[in-house]
Amino acid sequence: MRIDAFNRVSQLYQANSTKKTLNTEKKGNPDRVEISRLGHDVQTARTAVAKAPDIREDRIAAIRESMDAGTYSLDMDALADKLLAGYTF
Repeated sequence: MRIDAFNRVSQLYQANSTKKTLNTEKKGNPDRVEISRLGHDVQTARTAVAKAPDIREDRIAAIRESMDAGTYSLDMDALADKLLAGYTF
């Protein structure tokens, strides 16, 4: 590789020059970010989910009571269908 060819290529790409950045505040055009309505809704939903408890104690208490009493019944076919619905083969 010839050195003079490298110098020409670097001049084409202006590898050695520095670029000036514009100060947008002086020109009256400050940068800003706007979040869409959907973004606000997603953020609100995430906050609500984060605050919700992971375990619904009232439902668990009712199931425990019926299990202790021996009256809890479970449809195994419906359970299997729900489990398989989550997987695609």
